[in-house]
This record gives sequence, C-alpha cells and structure tokens, in this order.
Amino acid sequence: MSLSESKLRILIGKAGLDGHDRGAKVVARALRDAGFEVIYTGLHQTPEAIVNTAIQEDVDAIGISLMSGAHMTIMPKIQNLLKEKNAGDIVVFLGGIIPDDDIKTLKQQGVAEIFTPGTSTQHIIDWIKANISKKTFPA
Repeated sequence: MSLSESKLRILIGKAGLDGHDRGAKVVARALRDAGFEVIYTGLHQTPEAIVNTAIQEDVDAIGISLMSGAHMTIMPKIQNLLKEKNAGDIVVFLGGIIPDDDIKTLKQQGVAEIFTPGTSTQHIIDWIKANISKKTFPA
C-alpha cells in the first residue's frame, strides 16, 4: 500500500472529567467501519495525554468529545499544545453539547468543525473524507 492509499489515522479523545463516552464510542466505531484507523484514548484524558498520543500515533486528525461544558478551556489547551509541539498540521474537530456562541469562537481558535447532538455518523464520515487528507512528509 502506498502512502497515498494508506488509511487516515484519527484519534478520538475524551478530555477532562467528562464520563459520558457512549457518543465517542459510537463515532469511533463508525469511523473504523468506514475504513479509517481509529485510536480511542478512553475516559478522563488530559489535553497533554491526548496531544502526546496523537503525536506518537502519527494521526491525521483528533476528534474530541466533550459533554462537560469545559470546551472553552480544553480545546484552546489542545490547540496550543499541538502548536508548541510542532504538530499544528493535525486537524482537530469536536463533538458535544456546544452553545452556538462558543462554536463561532472555537472555530476562530482553530477547531476545524464542531458536531452537535443529532449529527449523523455519516455526516461526520463525509466531512472527514472531504476535509482531512493524509499527512505527507518531505522526501
């Protein structure tokens, strides 16, 4: 399999004290079934652990699931850590209960897309296929 044919690698993370992981597991399974390589971090991960895992696993994207209301603290932390570690090319998307006003702010801060409750897994898959490409490295 050539690099261009290899699967997108996507990390699905649950950050902070949020214990609601059903949605993250549903999305992770749907992405895997759609042909993506999926790494699921499990519950109660720190932004540092998520970013470190993403770098170690050489992922193309990070999908964060947040239902706790801590999105305005956790997402900027993840974005800043990625930049500090020269991994700003990793696309970050978010799912959860996010107020409309916060969606605008988070997108301005670099979150590529935000999926709210009721979004179909097919919509998420289609968005990933349209907006995330395999990382390429200089020869």
